[in-house]
Amino acid sequence: MPRSIDYFFSLHSPWTYLGHATFLDIAASHGCTIVYRPVPLRAVFDETGGLPLPKRHPVRQRYRLMDLQRWRERRGVPLVLQPKHFPFDPNLADRFLIAIVQAGGDPGRFMAEIMAGVWARNDDMTRPEAVAEVAQATGFDAQALAAAADSEAVRQNYESTIAAAIEAGVFGAPSYVLDGEVFWGQDRLELLDSALASGRAPYRPDASA
Repeated sequence: MPRSIDYFFSLHSPWTYLGHATFLDIAASHGCTIVYRPVPLRAVFDETGGLPLPKRHPVRQRYRLMDLQRWRERRGVPLVLQPKHFPFDPNLADRFLIAIVQAGGDPGRFMAEIMAGVWARNDDMTRPEAVAEVAQATGFDAQALAAAADSEAVRQNYESTIAAAIEAGVFGAPSYVLDGEVFWGQDRLELLDSALASGRAPYRPDASA
């Protein structure tokens, strides 16, 4: 029976973008299914004590820019450090992605192209027509997805990810949850790969260990 990984992410996150292709490769190499869970990250921050980027100390903001350059080089992914249309609200694109999943589709390419639009091409991915163009270009019926994305079922699914993320122990994006063990950040992907390869039991927080 294939193992399943819950993929909590924000299309707004450059770290999600940097790790996306590597994560898909890891999941495929181990025959894992992926449960895509776009999450309204600001709401998760509010619940778990995280700070949005503008409220972080300048020291942390400067370090982030250095680390983005290191991981851009390591992953071999084009990335504009300060894109023209950032920050952006991923709400519509997230709901398109949920609609793709609910229709039985694989949203991996759609997700990749939305993020590349923001982080590599300086596109404004808040525009409905831009999101629709990506959907069409990646093989989906954009008109049908737009209607589904506006449905109550999709909106409720999207809102439910906030509680689901917190219950799973997620507090940032991306987070990959394997058998209840959270791997936070694309810089933990090699650890996720190792855990899958070894088949070890999941680690749990245990103060007595």
